[in-house]
Amino acid sequence: MAAKITYAVTAAVLVVYFVLVGSRGVMLLQHGTLLTVTFGVAVLVLPVIGVWFLWKNTQFVKRANRLASELDAEGGLPVDELARTSAGRIDRDSADEVFARRKAETEDAPDDWRSWFRLAIAYHDARDTPRARKAMQHAIALHDGKPVRA
Repeated sequence: MAAKITYAVTAAVLVVYFVLVGSRGVMLLQHGTLLTVTFGVAVLVLPVIGVWFLWKNTQFVKRANRLASELDAEGGLPVDELARTSAGRIDRDSADEVFARRKAETEDAPDDWRSWFRLAIAYHDARDTPRARKAMQHAIALHDGKPVRA
């Protein structure tokens, strides 16, 4: 729940920022000189890219949460079996061990979105966020019946 609140607050702050930056861009455009119009267009590009990025990430999170809910209803969510350090961080060796099992599971069932979902969690626990995201995108595509890129 804390992650959802943090995401919502961050998204709201970004939207306020986009509005403020966008209004400055419009003001520059309204000034009408070649220089201010050029800067105005450049300034307006930033909120457009930011809104696109925020939208894509929000959609990704919604889809991943939908898969998590479905897997939870099936009783297939991975159990947290990771050892932790005294500071509460995940032990690297423990994460690597779980990752090896999840990878083998995915290699045995490459067309099962559930195994890709669990692999994404294992990547995340092993602190490999880019691969975790790719594995989750793969799980979402398999679940939705979309073509999957190799």
